[in-house]
Amino acid sequence: MQDIEKIGKKYEIKEVADGHARNFLIPQNLAKPATETALKWAEIQREIEEKKAEEALKHVQDYAAKLSRTEVAISVKVGDKQELFESISAQKIADKLKELGFEIKKSQVVLAEPIKELGEFPVKISFEHGLETEITVIVAAEEEGEN
Repeated sequence: MQDIEKIGKKYEIKEVADGHARNFLIPQNLAKPATETALKWAEIQREIEEKKAEEALKHVQDYAAKLSRTEVAISVKVGDKQELFESISAQKIADKLKELGFEIKKSQVVLAEPIKELGEFPVKISFEHGLETEITVIVAAEEEGEN
């Protein structure tokens, strides 16, 4: 009925000691006896879970593909020698992506260290299911009068 460490995953059929099943797993609703009805039910549930996982994966793939074509422009104040007054962190990139309509968390932005100079930088965005995509972050000097 649930993932149980060192025993098995949800909806798997496993053989366990009678006492363990009778005294722990079944009373806590972690498992059911493997009756014919329960086996059919588990198979149906496993198929439903697989379909949901496939749909979720397709959704994430589509979202990643859409995001991969994105360029994020960030304007920052610079000094006389074109040095940045502030570095560009994963949080700033995530915030800018939210402004563009993408729901990306700071933890999904893979940035070895904050960006500290002007230019174009490839930045990875990670998703569930081990998917990644790359966006381009363009750091430019803030124009006079711009906020």
